[in-house]
Amino acid sequence: MRDIAIGAAQFEARDGDKAYNLARIGELSAAAVARGAQAVSFHECSITGYTFLRKLDKAALLDLAEFVPDGPSIRALGDLSRETGAAILAGLLEKDREGRLYNTYVCLHEGELLARFRKLHAFINPHLSSGSEYLVFDLLGVRCGILICYDNNLPENVRITAMMGAELIFMPHVTGCLPSPMPGRGLVDRRLWDNRRRDPAPLRMEFDGPKGRGWLMRWLPARVYENGVYGVFTNPIGVDDDQIRGGASMILDPYGEIVAECRGLDDEVVVGLCVPEKLTDAPGRRYLKARRPELYGKLTEPSPEPGRTLPGWDTRG
Repeated sequence: MRDIAIGAAQFEARDGDKAYNLARIGELSAAAVARGAQAVSFHECSITGYTFLRKLDKAALLDLAEFVPDGPSIRALGDLSRETGAAILAGLLEKDREGRLYNTYVCLHEGELLARFRKLHAFINPHLSSGSEYLVFDLLGVRCGILICYDNNLPENVRITAMMGAELIFMPHVTGCLPSPMPGRGLVDRRLWDNRRRDPAPLRMEFDGPKGRGWLMRWLPARVYENGVYGVFTNPIGVDDDQIRGGASMILDPYGEIVAECRGLDDEVVVGLCVPEKLTDAPGRRYLKARRPELYGKLTEPSPEPGRTLPGWDTRG
């Protein structure tokens, strides 16, 4: 690994408005590059919008989705990467030639598609297929992985990506402030968001508490600490379909400490420097070497029931 400055952005995406969302991606990328970023990461489905996808039939999804790498949004990101000189990472709805749909995240640099990753645990709409491959790729001398939202909730996915050589994992999300049986979690009142400039304190309390950041900090630092990797967490802020998201995009080091974090109640991007010496000293690197695979047969036993990806707000068990 070498030093690399990463931008982690949050913004209020508009459902289905790819032109607007790409414009915001461009503006925030330019702001990050002006502060030294060499790569800028955005949230899951940041180009298309996300939560509203649950309401669309397959015809509408196919109309919104694009081919990768031949679609117009990929070309737009490629142009942006040339204009800024930085790598741009963003998410969209992808379709293939057989009509399958995927929640996909891409990385472009100097106009070239460096990486395409399909979410392993897709659930927002039954017409979406789940990906079936892990990914590690080279970005500016750094070995990087991608895992989308729910993918990061299964420790095995982060562990395998680290074992494949990832030094930094991009973790784009659309999460937080969701219905949940967990104590203190749940939705955020839209009125708090709309009144955030006149009275920011109540919204900040909601976003910082168990509905948002408090929940993230239970598990997100552990994922990077236990595997000795950098993590770039991105998440939207503001209105997302009929819900509110709490942002908190951040970069975490291999100790699980925060390098840089979005703290504003609006669109924002932060830039953090990731350095190789923290990888060398990270306890998680020792844990990878201490593994005893001969004990782990249980992990690979087939489940008696087909695997199901159920979000926390789905109580079917």
